[in-house]
Amino acid sequence: MPAPGVAQPSSVAWFALALAGVLEVAWATTMKASDGFRKPLLAVATVLLMLASFSLLAFAMRSLPLGTSYAVWTGIGAVGAAIVGMVWLGEPRTVIRIACVVAIVVGIFGLRLTHAPVPAT
Repeated sequence: MPAPGVAQPSSVAWFALALAGVLEVAWATTMKASDGFRKPLLAVATVLLMLASFSLLAFAMRSLPLGTSYAVWTGIGAVGAAIVGMVWLGEPRTVIRIACVVAIVVGIFGLRLTHAPVPAT
């Protein structure tokens, strides 16, 4: 039974957080492709994707803890960006880099499994 006055995170909040993380990968990728914002359409896409990502993160933070939300969001972004870099941008695919990505994924799942409810405001 949930404690009185404690907001219970929903699967909707977790879905929003995951989608926010995916959009973080998208905006980081379009930022790279914009060549330092020298390509206007990609620069605009970057800003729009950032706004969407931040909005979903803010929504998720209404019922998920700050530390968990932010760490999962940045973790998804870091893992996704590393994968995009290695698969599509020719960045190094060394064993140590892949092991570090796996460590981040383990941390994301650990935070998901051990999060604490946020007190209701």
